[in-house]
Amino acid sequence: MTITGIVAEFNPFHNGHKYLLEQASGLKIVAMSGNFMQRGEPALVDKWTRAQMALENGADLVVELPFLVAVQSADYFAQGAVDILSKLGINTLAFGTEELLDYQKIAGLYEKNAEQMRDFLSTLPDSLTYPQKTQAMWEKFAGIQFTGDTPNHILALAYAKASAGKNIRLQPIKRLGAGFHSDAKHHDIASATAIRKHIADQAFVEKSAPNSDLILTSPQVSWDNYFPLLRYQILTNPDLTRVFQVNEELAVRISSAIRSVATVEELVDKVAIKRYTKARVRRILTYILVNAVEKPLPEAVHVLGFSQKGREHLKTVKKSVEIVARIGAKPWDEMTQKADQVYQLGNREIAEQTWGRVPVREDGHEKRTL
Repeated sequence: MTITGIVAEFNPFHNGHKYLLEQASGLKIVAMSGNFMQRGEPALVDKWTRAQMALENGADLVVELPFLVAVQSADYFAQGAVDILSKLGINTLAFGTEELLDYQKIAGLYEKNAEQMRDFLSTLPDSLTYPQKTQAMWEKFAGIQFTGDTPNHILALAYAKASAGKNIRLQPIKRLGAGFHSDAKHHDIASATAIRKHIADQAFVEKSAPNSDLILTSPQVSWDNYFPLLRYQILTNPDLTRVFQVNEELAVRISSAIRSVATVEELVDKVAIKRYTKARVRRILTYILVNAVEKPLPEAVHVLGFSQKGREHLKTVKKSVEIVARIGAKPWDEMTQKADQVYQLGNREIAEQTWGRVPVREDGHEKRTL
């Protein structure tokens, strides 16, 4: 049986995501970011709502990416997600991309030359950002050229790298509609960026998302809801370098800039420089917001929701994989659960995100047992 894995954020779920699920075959397992996103921002609506959107549009099983996987650069994000999907027995990985290349061949190339490619990265100057280094690596070893304007293609290369040696068939799917960061409203398939920007335009959201009612009626947040909390964390932390991935230079830049800005975007603009991209700075600010520290990733897999087919599949893997369907006194992942608590501070109407929550079904109800 084909078991297809999909890595997603669904922030929020839109018609392009529905198309991706329609193109995938067999049992469809989604490894989805929780309440904070890969580029360092809070999710528009919470993870349980987004899991329900996925289930109502073809997903059979939705599991959660731990915080320290979800809020990471492309390579770490992809590796963590593929490792989780591999535990759940996928044999195919489907993903959207701007470039329909032979990613299977690229995965084989990386499997053959991994050590040389890693060594090459280590020789590149620190003045380059990590994305620039990986771009140089792929150009040298695979003859692939790309820019930052194709983020799904960059992630696709990271998926190919993460899948090397795992006997996973890669299924690239041509991304439709507007560009990843486009906020235009005139495209047939609008981007998630456009939906978040124009969330007050009910007609536009209804046109762009199959679950518009869930999006429009759920508590919504953006970085603006957390800026006072972030500012407090920065001003009162005696040593920001104790926070995950914060070095001395970043600590100084952030501590200096916070006194003269009124929004997160202004702070990002002041802190970002050539070797610290805006995406990296946003991730750093997210780590500071939740006071993140490096922790081992959980071995167990946290289930957010399932269809009947997904539930049956879980029964087949439970002997080899620890499955968490309800979080009680014993934590699943301390960092993720702390991040969930901080996320809830952004809007008092956000429901409890951790304690006692059980997987949702495709009909939107919570299922008490597996």
